[in-house]
Parts: sequence; structure tokens; C-alpha cells
Amino acid sequence: MKGKIIILLVLVACMSVTAVFAAEKPTNPKQQTIWNLYVDSKEAYDMKQKLGDKMLLVDVRDPIEIMFTGFTDVVDINIPFKLANGSVWNNKKPVFLMEVNPDFEAEIAAALEARGLTKEAPVVIMCRSGGTRGAPAIKYLENKGYKQVYVVTDGFEGGKIKDGDRKNWRLKNGWKNSGLPWSYKLNKEKMYFPSK
Repeated sequence: MKGKIIILLVLVACMSVTAVFAAEKPTNPKQQTIWNLYVDSKEAYDMKQKLGDKMLLVDVRDPIEIMFTGFTDVVDINIPFKLANGSVWNNKKPVFLMEVNPDFEAEIAAALEARGLTKEAPVVIMCRSGGTRGAPAIKYLENKGYKQVYVVTDGFEGGKIKDGDRKNWRLKNGWKNSGLPWSYKLNKEKMYFPSK
């Protein structure tokens, strides 16, 4: 009887941990991952507070973007998934071309190793809004031995509001809009510097 109670308590504890870190699965297939592990910014923060150095929280935005939109020192490291190429114009959008960082996966693996972690450790990926780079970045980690890769579904800046005077401003959810710690001051030790 005592053994059954212990097993039941362990099962309840496991289910409550999963429930604490479980944002809704995105409806857009492009924002879904093979791991089906999703957290919102508050859950990512709580997860980092609980697990500390036993996980890796990665900001995958271009460091120049971070310089103008803000940063949270809660992240462990900035490893951009895409970098702006200032010499190539994107004709589909009125912006510079964003190119995939060819070393993205290797840099994630190196960041884990530098912290004494393996690919068994939770990796949490955060981009600007949760969908444009977060889930696509995670696809570059598929079939590379990673066991727990989460995407922050609302990202650092959150989603755009649809109506009113501030239509299209990123004021919906997101790290910045959730009362979580952030600043325009960057931590040089955590920022990405190209090896070239």
C-alpha cells in the first residue's frame, strides 16, 4: 500500500511539472515542433528560476535587433538563428535579407557543453514573437540528439495588437509586456559575436 501511494505521488508530481510548463500548442503548423514542447514567456522565466543552470535559455534574435528592442539577462546566451545581411536586400519585403546562421546547431551544442550540460538538458528557444524564428530554429535541432527543446510561443516582444491607436504595435503578451525583467542594456558576455 505504501509503495502504491509513493508511486501515485510521483506521478502527480510529474504531471504538475508538465502542466506548469505547457503553453498551448500553436495552431499554425509552421510554429509546431516535433517535441511539442511550448512555453509562454512567463513559463520560460519560471522554468529558468526552477531549473537554473540545468537548462539552456537561448535568445535567437540578431544581436543588432536586440540592441534596439531590448534584452533580458535571464537568458544564458544569444545565438542568432538568422542574421541580417546588410549587403543584400530582400525584394519580397522592404528589409535586408535575413540569412540562416550556418553554425546555429553547433553553437547550441557548444553552449550546452560549456555549461557541463548534454543534449538531454532542456533547451528553450526565444525569438521576437515566437513564430517567425523560434519554431523554424528548433527544426535545425531535429534529429541531432536533443531530447527537450521548447519554444517560447509569445517571444520577447509578443504579438501585434489588431485594433486602436496602437494597431500593429507589439504589445500583446511576450517577455517585455509580461512584467518580466529586461533592459536596453546588453550583457556583453552573453551576446553573439561572429567568429569571422
